[in-house]
Amino acid sequence: MKRRALLSGAALLLGVGSAAAQGGRPVATSSLIDLNSASRDDLMSLDGIGEVRADAIIRARPFKAKTELVERRLIPEALYDKIADKVMARPVPGIAPTTRPPAGQKRS
Repeated sequence: MKRRALLSGAALLLGVGSAAAQGGRPVATSSLIDLNSASRDDLMSLDGIGEVRADAIIRARPFKAKTELVERRLIPEALYDKIADKVMARPVPGIAPTTRPPAGQKRS
């Protein structure tokens, strides 16, 4: 019995049980929806994302990070909190992300 507790503690220290310790199960990246390549239907499969928001997300591509959904005001933060664990923003090979000037400044 002591040995099992000792092994469990060692596994936690090594990160083997980290998903269980966090109260959730690990999500495979293959099951995540990539904001940079997902179809309209894939995006609409997310809770709170309808036709209008899916189209807005597609028009706003590419994304450097999934947090840009809120930063660019495509979705509210409360909705982001619901879908954040279901999406990712994988970099698009060969396409440099667009840079935008800070709000209130004009491009030269």
